[in-house]
Amino acid sequence: MALPRRHRLRGRRSLDRLHRRGRRFQSPLLTLRVALAEEALLLPGDRAHSPSPWRCAVAISTKVSKRAVRRNRLRRLLHDHLRRCAPAPPHPRWLLVSLRPGAAEAEPPRLLEECSHLLRQAGLIP
Repeated sequence: MALPRRHRLRGRRSLDRLHRRGRRFQSPLLTLRVALAEEALLLPGDRAHSPSPWRCAVAISTKVSKRAVRRNRLRRLLHDHLRRCAPAPPHPRWLLVSLRPGAAEAEPPRLLEECSHLLRQAGLIP
């Protein structure tokens, strides 16, 4: 299941900001970037939705898997996990989860465990 619209992060400017200024947390299969939210960088349609304590984007390159079906399955898996664990940062944050090459071959429980570990390391979940 996809993330609710209020938790989705879209737009080139917001993702560029995450790459430039976001704090990076890494594991063998995932990279998590976290930055303070800047509502002014959101797309106009996204600003209209109710404010959220966190917004997230999941980036999966063709280096992870050449097959779009596999990449979409991984994206849905991570969206569902993020929706269930619901990060609760003290201030609004933006998150970017990027899969690293080799993540497509990993078992889903291992992938989700690494995601939870990175979220804990960033202080977003207890």
